[in-house]
Amino acid sequence: MKGIQVLDRPASQSFYAVAGRFLFVESLERDLAPLIDRLFAGWQLTPVSSPERLPDIRITFSGCATLPSVPAGLNEFEVAAGGHCYVSDDGHYLKFARSLLHLQNDGHVSVEVLATDITNVELARVTSFAVCAALRRFGLFELHSGGVVLPDSEAGVLIIGPSGSGKSTLTLQLVSAGWSYLSDDEVLLSAGDGQVEARGFRGFFALADGPTSAFKNCFEPEGTRIEQAVPRFLLFTTITGESHTQLHELSQAETMARLIRACPWATYDTAVAGPNLELLSKLARQAKGFDLSAGTDLLEPGAASRFLSVSLWLTIAGKENHRDTETQRRTESQ
Repeated sequence: MKGIQVLDRPASQSFYAVAGRFLFVESLERDLAPLIDRLFAGWQLTPVSSPERLPDIRITFSGCATLPSVPAGLNEFEVAAGGHCYVSDDGHYLKFARSLLHLQNDGHVSVEVLATDITNVELARVTSFAVCAALRRFGLFELHSGGVVLPDSEAGVLIIGPSGSGKSTLTLQLVSAGWSYLSDDEVLLSAGDGQVEARGFRGFFALADGPTSAFKNCFEPEGTRIEQAVPRFLLFTTITGESHTQLHELSQAETMARLIRACPWATYDTAVAGPNLELLSKLARQAKGFDLSAGTDLLEPGAASRFLSVSLWLTIAGKENHRDTETQRRTESQ
């Protein structure tokens, strides 16, 4: 992006709602405005024409000739995609090659994003970081995960793993077989009604053209998207290249360790690390974790749905039998 034009009035202003929170997003630079609008349209945020109260979060995008320096003396650590995070008492800075994010929380949450000659890829990344960092201040914590619902139940299933672990492919296989879905790539976790709830964040699916391709096809699948679900199963996926898929049950401690690895901001973002880790601990107790070593057999049409439907329903049946046995033992002891 060449050329920066700062306007007396914002180039764009929009309001969005998610989980009862209002976001105000504005761009002060003309070239950034349509790109930012397109990014927000791809997330599961509800546009609001005229909110009835002040926004909880304000995110401002500006262009600049050169990025300003980060204040000295702050704790610094590296994050994904070559970023550096600098932590202050009331927020933090996040710096990439051509952008700088500054979050402040001094009674209300504001995020300023400065960009210079930024690429579309980096703009998408820093914008996602800005939204997620702000939402964490209100108990909405992101998880790099697909999300579906086991048919004929209300049990949410989260498919967790880094890029290249087969999340989107497996999620699409299940959606094609009739499973309802939240997202193929990222969900937001929150506490509600005494349990952890998950809602979709990205509104479209993105699948690579091939195993070595850097390009992804973006589309909305033909299926039923739901707003939120209660996770009962956590599948930590890897692609093995073997012919047969294997599913191994994890202990609660193993599940918690996997969740922490999948959520680095649960420890990076020290201001909200306590509530974030508490929510992950609650999720590890609420849902049963599995290690899913995906083989080539899952690529056959309908195979993923058949395999997981049987495996997960057997787990549900086992829990019900266990509860029935415990109830019978208590009755007999009385």
